[in-house]
Amino acid sequence: MRKFCFWALLVLLALALLCGGCTRHSHHAQNTLEGEELTARLLPNPPAGTQPEPVPETGEKMLVEPETAAKAETALADLAVRMLQQTVAQPAAEAKQPDNLLLSPVSLVYALGMTANGAEAETLAQLEKALGLNCAELNSYLAGLMQTGTEDEVLHLANSIWFRADPEFAIEDSFLQVNKDCYDAQLYAVPFNAATLQQINDWVKLNTKGMIPQILQQIPDDMVMCLINALAFEAKWETPFKPQQIEDGFFTTADGQERKVQMMYGAEHSYLEDEQACGFIKYYEGQKYAFVALLPNTDVSLADYVAGLSGEKLLALLANRRAVKVETAIPEFSCDYSLQMNAMLQAFGVQNAFDPDLADFSGIGNYAGYPLYISQVLQKCHIEVDAQGTKAAAATAVVMNATSAYMPPEEVKYVYLNRPFVYLLLDCERGNLPLFIGVVADINE
Repeated sequence: MRKFCFWALLVLLALALLCGGCTRHSHHAQNTLEGEELTARLLPNPPAGTQPEPVPETGEKMLVEPETAAKAETALADLAVRMLQQTVAQPAAEAKQPDNLLLSPVSLVYALGMTANGAEAETLAQLEKALGLNCAELNSYLAGLMQTGTEDEVLHLANSIWFRADPEFAIEDSFLQVNKDCYDAQLYAVPFNAATLQQINDWVKLNTKGMIPQILQQIPDDMVMCLINALAFEAKWETPFKPQQIEDGFFTTADGQERKVQMMYGAEHSYLEDEQACGFIKYYEGQKYAFVALLPNTDVSLADYVAGLSGEKLLALLANRRAVKVETAIPEFSCDYSLQMNAMLQAFGVQNAFDPDLADFSGIGNYAGYPLYISQVLQKCHIEVDAQGTKAAAATAVVMNATSAYMPPEEVKYVYLNRPFVYLLLDCERGNLPLFIGVVADINE
């Protein structure tokens, strides 16, 4: 009977792959299949500083249902705004001005999406509610992004799962398999020692094109798994700034301090406006990706503007762009930002996953009979905006322990980013998907 069930499972798996779908697998298979190789092949430990071996192709490209894509685009816009609000609200609550910050909702969703494939019961329900998509929708949508993200010259996406190489770690093969199939996750069974720490950081550095050299500073003694997404973005402006368009200028902080900056002046033809802010869209080569700037009105603080945003408002603002000439000024800037996201996710309702007594990750397995829980969710982001274009990167780690044609404008608008503003990097082909969202509140001279 057991043998019959095993072969039936293989037949169902083959049918799923032939259909091009990417669904969450049943995870009650044994950890070691007698007489068969693991379909989720465990890759050898990567030598420090080298490219990990790629995961083999799983077959046809996976098609995402239009309804799932539309739901995912709305959910990710909403998540991006909620992430920004949570991060800006902390200094505002302490009567401080917001700092420069940069977050990647896409990187976070990838890391948590892989994790959700091992969650059960209320732990899974809380993750799905926080992300705005159920597990099957996450797998389907992110699998489609993953396939284009590995072929795209501008956007590079990579995922990996590192787990303790220990006979006492009863890891479910189906958990590894679904993450290999849907997320192209590279899988590493490792000892979790000093060498492993270097290997993990080397993997992140490689897959963020050197922009994020380190994601972990240490490996805790009770760490048994680390799920990582890495994202790198590098694009040239559709119309780069010429030397004569760059002048010395000033950026004024919320408390009135002036910073001397290199200001890049130009003209765009996509104008954004609502009752509290104005802005513009500047495209990168090919118009597949864009930089979006939103400048709050002079009588609206940055914190108040962010607090009043929503995913729905953001998408409506982008959809209602106007073909009006916009005289623009963008300061050259860069930002490195790191955040432990435990408190943010708990505020989004993800409670059980962080509680050793309540977390249910039985879909991943157990360590020496003890259940797993999330001890940390870490994200690091980097961006550089200059006359030629933009470089940006993000890495997110989930650490688990045991417990159109131009029309002549009727008017000219002016949006000079010479005071605190919100910005996004958008994937315009996928429903204005926010790859990054951030704030420039100050610029170092």
